[in-house]
Amino acid sequence: MEEILIEQFLMENQWMIFLILLWTLPWKGVALWKAVKNSHKSWFVALLIVNTLGILEILYIFWFSHKHKKLSQKINKA
Repeated sequence: MEEILIEQFLMENQWMIFLILLWTLPWKGVALWKAVKNSHKSWFVALLIVNTLGILEILYIFWFSHKHKKLSQKINKA
């Protein structure tokens, strides 16, 4: 019964799926690119598999990928 309601809702609101894709794909692309650039294999796999509507990707882009840069800069200065 619930499956039918979900299918009906999605069929009637296909624009919502399109908006979700427009929101998540750019975030996922940038986050995956930064993970590869920073050699974060585990982050790459997690970002590729887990879909959080861009939340995990945004956290990675603005928080976790910058920690890696700061750490590598400290190591290079020493």
